[in-house]
Amino acid sequence: MKVVVTTLNAKYIHMSLALRYLQSYCQQDFDMEIAEYTIKDPAMNVVSDLYKKEADVIGFSCYIWNMQETITLIKMLKKISPQTKIVLGGPEVSYDTAEWMEKIPEVDFIVMGEGEETFHHLLSEIKGEQKYHFVFGIAYRTGQEGEEIAVNPPRQKLALDDIPSPHRSPLDVPQLQNRVVYFETSRGCPFSCQFCLSSIEVGVRYFSMERTKQDILYLIASGAKLIKFVDRTFNIKRDYALEVFEFLIENHQGCVFQFEITADIMRPEVLNYLAEHAPPGIFRFEIGVQSTNDATNDIIQRRQNFDKLSRTVTTIKNSEKIDQHLDLIAGLPEEDYATFRKTFNDVFALRPEELQLGFLKMLRGTGLRHNAEKYGYRYMDTPPYEMLSNDKMPFSDIVRIKQVEDILEKYWNAHRLDHTVEYLIQHVFESPFDFFQQFGAYWEAQGWQRIGHQLEHLFTRLHAFLHQAEVNDMDVILSLMKYDYYLNHNYKPRKVWWDKQLDKGDHTYWMQKLADDPFVVSADFANLEMNEKDLRKHVALEMLSFDLETYLQTGKVDKEVNSLLISLYRLGKVDTYMAKVKQADVVT
Repeated sequence: MKVVVTTLNAKYIHMSLALRYLQSYCQQDFDMEIAEYTIKDPAMNVVSDLYKKEADVIGFSCYIWNMQETITLIKMLKKISPQTKIVLGGPEVSYDTAEWMEKIPEVDFIVMGEGEETFHHLLSEIKGEQKYHFVFGIAYRTGQEGEEIAVNPPRQKLALDDIPSPHRSPLDVPQLQNRVVYFETSRGCPFSCQFCLSSIEVGVRYFSMERTKQDILYLIASGAKLIKFVDRTFNIKRDYALEVFEFLIENHQGCVFQFEITADIMRPEVLNYLAEHAPPGIFRFEIGVQSTNDATNDIIQRRQNFDKLSRTVTTIKNSEKIDQHLDLIAGLPEEDYATFRKTFNDVFALRPEELQLGFLKMLRGTGLRHNAEKYGYRYMDTPPYEMLSNDKMPFSDIVRIKQVEDILEKYWNAHRLDHTVEYLIQHVFESPFDFFQQFGAYWEAQGWQRIGHQLEHLFTRLHAFLHQAEVNDMDVILSLMKYDYYLNHNYKPRKVWWDKQLDKGDHTYWMQKLADDPFVVSADFANLEMNEKDLRKHVALEMLSFDLETYLQTGKVDKEVNSLLISLYRLGKVDTYMAKVKQADVVT
């Protein structure tokens, strides 16, 4: 019996952990192949490829991001290969299972919850006596024409170490260095957040430490460059987490590791250890804040001490060792536009490297979906079930917050104009949220959301927005934008988007001066020993309207002194130097 397990990943770089678990558990007894595609692949291409495999059973791993596309594939496959058994599994179909069986008559079976043992048992019955009522954890069709749907009781959970490692397939090795490797040390979550599927599973189970270490060593030795731990709360068990951190620090070999952590329970000894021993750049922390509104957190049963969370995030940031990705969810109960603005500003004040603004998804099986009417929720009928409004937040406010999300992604998370944005939110706009909101509304009013953009457009469009808003200190802002623009290039830019302040004569004067007297900049610049020819080839010059060096060190703007910005492009990178120029000495 030929079995194919498949899924549509969100991106090519992702590797499905679920499929690899199924294969590792079943491969000794069944001829099983993994086939991965993406949600962007044309349906005809995917169906053609699956059809060629001549499988007796095809199992699909289903999630909110791929469910609609998966249904299309199933309907096509059943038309051209009606004898093939179709099995669904995954979090999207593990709840409201009978409804899914009714909705998609082409589906023969659904595996609910953890699938390794259940799928193995189901395959044994498909191949053997077909006594499906003995297979705990499945839904199936019964009756002569399959007109009835049976849903069996759930299966007892396995001891995790009884599941063979999903990371040892030789077929995966060639692609490890170019893909995201998903890894888990535990299953389950101790918390009860009502918007999350993990709250449904009671308790946390762990893989043994020895197994975890051996799998990690194998992946690193096989070329993995990014391992993303999918544990819902990696640091819930302090000693376990600390031992893993220590092990990764000793054995990382340049591999990067990403974790979901709960910041307000992170112990000081763990933070101190990471601050002292973690090499810069090998750890990334994803921290779900979601909301700082107490009434909201009470309703969603989310215990959170924001003061402790803030201390943890600040300590990690100050160590300059670990990038942090903080998450917010718009549309939670009792969170209106004003309180979400406060939540956003509370969290943005921590200056995370990335702030992810998402919108509540009413996932099947969650407490919030069961209580949707209580809070007046209206949401999409199909995946991803994103909320459209509730009794505190009308759809018009959702639209406004989506404008914030768009600008946040382009101008903060992408880190294209860090110095400019920091100045704007500190000195020009009332709050960070107000900057992103006002710019987002302007961006949409211009119709820019319907057309693409290049790096230069990020600068010109921001400049246009600020000009129409008639903000103060445009000379300072423009200078910071120029600085950010030069920092965003690894090679000397061929053109700039502003009218250059240095004319030909000024440019020649400064090139000669820097070649003849490089100490006017610094001893470090003089040590480069560059002649005028080298300078013209590798250096971009720009006069800024204030003392940039002092501003970067102290945050104070001194307009009595200008800065000659010297951007040096060599070996695929940029280094910047500055020379102070008094107003009286500016060449005109």
